[in-house]
Amino acid sequence: MSSIRLFILGSLAERGPMHGHQLRLLAEQEHVHLWTDISVGSVYGAMKRLAAEGLIDVVRVEREGNYPERQVYEVSPTGRQALSALRLEGLCTIVIKPDPFDLAMTRLDPDRLDELPRMIDARLLSLRAMLADAEAVTASALPYLTASERFVMRHKADRIRAEIAWHDHLVTVLPDIIADEHARKDP
Repeated sequence: MSSIRLFILGSLAERGPMHGHQLRLLAEQEHVHLWTDISVGSVYGAMKRLAAEGLIDVVRVEREGNYPERQVYEVSPTGRQALSALRLEGLCTIVIKPDPFDLAMTRLDPDRLDELPRMIDARLLSLRAMLADAEAVTASALPYLTASERFVMRHKADRIRAEIAWHDHLVTVLPDIIADEHARKDP
């Protein structure tokens, strides 16, 4: 699933022909970097790839004042089909990536088990800081967001809250995990 492709094709389909700078400004205006995995700077490269694949077409070339010429793009018929598939894929696909932490917890260093509670506490502090940042960003962006954008920004904070709850539970079972690791170490 490519968020940047969905953003570009969807924006062109919804708003009509635009050049790369307009799309980049739209991405900044909609604050997509706050609630998606899109980097605003990746718009131009993604547009080149979409054009090379025939998903967007140049409809005209514009020049304003002393600025360089800009190619204005629209979604091609093939691009509309791709957009439909991307929308469906985005709504149906669940993305939860494995966390390397889980593997590390199953491969603990037997000589550093005493450090584990401090490491988990540090993770919890980091997660709580991430949550505070996410909530602050959401609060500052609220006046500029649509109802759906506000809702999806909350999704990020809710995911962090779930991680915090899981780690809080880990703290309660950590003594058992450490005891089990010690028992395996000293058979």
